[in-house]
Amino acid sequence: MNKIARNILAVLAGLVVGGKVNMILIENSARIIAPPSGVDVKTVEGLKAGIHLFEPKHFIMPFLAHALGTFIGALLASIIAGSNHMRIALGIGVVFFIGGAVAVYMLPAPLWFNVVDLVFAYLPMAYLGAKITQKQIA
Repeated sequence: MNKIARNILAVLAGLVVGGKVNMILIENSARIIAPPSGVDVKTVEGLKAGIHLFEPKHFIMPFLAHALGTFIGALLASIIAGSNHMRIALGIGVVFFIGGAVAVYMLPAPLWFNVVDLVFAYLPMAYLGAKITQKQIA
């Protein structure tokens, strides 16, 4: 397979698999750390209405979902890519960062969480995913 086709496949696979990891963790987070009583975490409206009841522990799973989804997506994309491994992995990070920025706009989460999430969950995890594969590719 030529490099361009591998790069396109790498981006698509990284976005799909990373997004799936993110969603699996988000969907199962209430089983791991129960939300505050009476808060509907299945809808944006429910989250908006009850997010003021969240404690710091309730933000652990969303952060892990964002960080691990980005990491796994970037790692996979970097492994599959035919060239430009770091650029492709960071591109995955940028796409997920944009998704995180949209979530910050949509949900009234605490400022401390928004900063931690946007600064540490996306580009650093994409960079780490690419760096891990560089040793194997070289």
